[in-house]
Amino acid sequence: MTSKVYESAASAVADITSGARLAVGGFGLCGIPDELIQALLDAGVTDLEVFSNNCGVDDYGLGILLSDRRIRRITASYVGENKEFARQYLAGELEVELTPQGTLAERLRAGGTGIPAFYTPAGVGSVVADGGLPWRYAQDGSVAIASPAKETRVFGAKRYVLEEAINADFALVHAVRGDTDGNLVFNRSAMNFNPLCAMAGRIAIAQVEELVAPGDIDPATVHLPGVFISRIVRTGPQEKRIEKRTVRSAQEAN
Repeated sequence: MTSKVYESAASAVADITSGARLAVGGFGLCGIPDELIQALLDAGVTDLEVFSNNCGVDDYGLGILLSDRRIRRITASYVGENKEFARQYLAGELEVELTPQGTLAERLRAGGTGIPAFYTPAGVGSVVADGGLPWRYAQDGSVAIASPAKETRVFGAKRYVLEEAINADFALVHAVRGDTDGNLVFNRSAMNFNPLCAMAGRIAIAQVEELVAPGDIDPATVHLPGVFISRIVRTGPQEKRIEKRTVRSAQEAN
């Protein structure tokens, strides 16, 4: 059997080409595949379509790809603390599909389990379902591309909207621990989107802080089985950054 282990982040992403569709794990700056993202930046790929909860910050995570104009379109649930994300969107330089956070999670899960679409109450009665949500602005501030209306249906006297699954060419995820078969363990809230993104990617690439032999991880503690992971690379301990730090002044503290 071909080994899933790669020597470096650069070799693990070497066949990701411009125009690829990427599902990228993490929540805010928690559990993001930072070294895989940096390797993509170094590789020079562009025109990327990204599915991720948010887009990092200006100088870290997906924000470094965004700042270098490598991302063409992003599906996310919020803008977060990335000022460049907001600027590019409002200036008409970036196509953005904003979707409810739970819906984004379920679209990724559906893609990984072979479900083409599903009904949800989230967004019913809003532009999410009715259409007209700005996906891309023109330079004059008008809406160049708006979201289309989605199919709705009533079940048990309640209306639901049809949402389509997400399937990506590649998934990039971060785990605290993994074995050489690709079984992964995530650290606390890093479980939010990493497993779902891995499921949605045709080829899922995991960076792990600790890489161990098969059998060293108790099967009962595995969060994502190795069947979903195509490649794994050990990157060592990850820098733990805070997306937004709020502190009291010395005067307030006293």
